[in-house]
Amino acid sequence: MQIIGASLILLGTSFLFLGALGLFRMPDVYNRIQAGTKATTLGSLSVLLGIAVYYPLWWPKLLLIALFILLTSPIASSTLARAAYKTGLRPYRAALDKGEG
Repeated sequence: MQIIGASLILLGTSFLFLGALGLFRMPDVYNRIQAGTKATTLGSLSVLLGIAVYYPLWWPKLLLIALFILLTSPIASSTLARAAYKTGLRPYRAALDKGEG
């Protein structure tokens, strides 16, 4: 069981690292939101599952944390994207098509 737990934690931290790397590498705010929310949500859930394998008595607390992440991450990302759109930020491809980039 320790191998499974360690593998899940390693997988989760890999996704978290890739999400953080995506925040630096993506060209515009919309792509950064995508990288930040999708990869970190999957990474966080994998880390929580790995911890749950190590400590089975923590399942109820970890489940609540996972539900909180699953409920707030999509709402936060859509709110950030809407705020960026309302302020006039265009997606990267649209800016290139109009000759603004």
